[in-house]
Amino acid sequence: MHKFLLIVFISVLGKGAFAQKVDSIYFHLYTDSLKKGTHNYINVDAKLSNGRWQPLTAKDLTFTTDYGHFSGNDLVLPENPTVKKVTVKAVLKSNTELWLERTIWIKTIPNPDVLPTTDEVLKPRKKKS
Repeated sequence: MHKFLLIVFISVLGKGAFAQKVDSIYFHLYTDSLKKGTHNYINVDAKLSNGRWQPLTAKDLTFTTDYGHFSGNDLVLPENPTVKKVTVKAVLKSNTELWLERTIWIKTIPNPDVLPTTDEVLKPRKKKS
């Protein structure tokens, strides 16, 4: 029994000793604009004191926006937005002095009704003279 308690104690102590502090946080967005009427994943990563990167979720961050609403890391926008851009803020819960704020444009060009086939995408285009 004493060995088990010793192992548990060392395990708990060891996790605290190797915990890394978040030095800074960054947006690493997958796109240059947000899509209307859908969930847009807002990717935020932490740079740790040991130089490594760690993805952050809504468990780690408080998200706010001036338009739409958040569901976890997803910014949900209506199908017909009344604005052209959205400001997003992410605040680290464990250290509220670490936060980011970015303005992201909403996509205005409609999606094509029919996407090109694999052959059309891979076929080299002819140069115009």
